[in-house]
Amino acid sequence: MDALPSPVATSAPRAVPLSNVFRWFEAAMRMFKVAPLSWCALGAITLASEVALDLVPGVGAAAAKVIVPVVECGMLIGATALDRGARLEIRFATAAFRARPAALAAIVLSALLVTAVETIVAYVLTGANLLAEPNDPRLNGTTLAAVVGAGTLASLPVAFVPFAALLEGASFIRAFAASLHGFALNVAPLVLFGALALVLTMIGLVLLWGVGLIAVFPLLTAASYAAWKDVYTPVIPALKP
Repeated sequence: MDALPSPVATSAPRAVPLSNVFRWFEAAMRMFKVAPLSWCALGAITLASEVALDLVPGVGAAAAKVIVPVVECGMLIGATALDRGARLEIRFATAAFRARPAALAAIVLSALLVTAVETIVAYVLTGANLLAEPNDPRLNGTTLAAVVGAGTLASLPVAFVPFAALLEGASFIRAFAASLHGFALNVAPLVLFGALALVLTMIGLVLLWGVGLIAVFPLLTAASYAAWKDVYTPVIPALKP
């Protein structure tokens, strides 16, 4: 299949039961088990790109906030590929860079909104500037947990923006509108999802000094994909034999 999937048709978002959150993670685990090594490779590429950019003096940390969200979309594209019956491929890590400018703008802006919240929280709590010095010693474990928690909450209203932009072919404005509508109908399920995602992220940060994130990133992406399918009921065409 092409690296970038063809746009799919979706219905208006619907409210789903709180218990469906656990089904999203069950679906994510099933998807992860299909190709665990490939998933972890995509997670490693995402993590490595962020670490490498953070090491660049001056603009590296800021550049990471623009580039890494697009790299991360490779896992989203991978979830779509598996759902269609295709293989999960490493080349998906760069596939989103070939998306429409409006889609890239929506993806990056949604990520920057989350970054803004995290940066403000870090500055208020410690005076540290996440964009200038992401490894500031004032950012201890407790502060990092608060920053990640704030970022997780801030990400929920825009959680479906990349799906609308990449998978539905939505315009810039429509991608945000669709995500906000889906969030408004499912505040409780998405808050629970965010809480579980936060726990998994903190576990990933603790395991092997953050290396555990190479498995956590794909799992959360696959769970987000399951959530998008549940809320927006897209028609995902299977590959022709």
